[in-house]
Amino acid sequence: MVWENALKRILIHLGLLIAAFIIQNSVFPLIPFLSATPNLLLILTFSFGFMEGQRSGMVYGLLAGILLDLFYSGPFGFYTLFYIYVGYVNGICTKYYYEDYITLPLILSILNELAYNMYIYVFRFLIRGRLDLLYYFRELMIPEIIFTAVTTLLIYRLLLFINRWLKEIESRRDTTIV
Repeated sequence: MVWENALKRILIHLGLLIAAFIIQNSVFPLIPFLSATPNLLLILTFSFGFMEGQRSGMVYGLLAGILLDLFYSGPFGFYTLFYIYVGYVNGICTKYYYEDYITLPLILSILNELAYNMYIYVFRFLIRGRLDLLYYFRELMIPEIIFTAVTTLLIYRLLLFINRWLKEIESRRDTTIV
């Protein structure tokens, strides 16, 4: 019974990660009016890190980073390293804030997206001598931060519902053991 619950949780989380990856990289770029796409993998990583703690956040970060590293070119581990840190840092917030309120997840979304874009800027653009940070900030970072924050408002409640549903199933099965 315990293994069934753990397997169900793992499969649902893997399904969420794969669905977010496919939507982020295959569906959103096809929508013509979007100037930037929300970072669904970042939302999943920091949300589950925030809801379940550091270890879960790091595992989510590892899996999301590996997906991105396999899909995009460049040094392997580039995205994985960042996503693991995001999961770990947001997992620390579990101790300090109640997960029902949307304010901290929204602030974390904006800060994580800003950190992600600065990470990309420093290691993908600045190293190659592209020094126009204001252009990058205005044209790429701000739209992506806004889209990710709005998407966080929509998705966070769904992720919270899924997480509570899984915990309820686990607790219900734990109490029915004779």
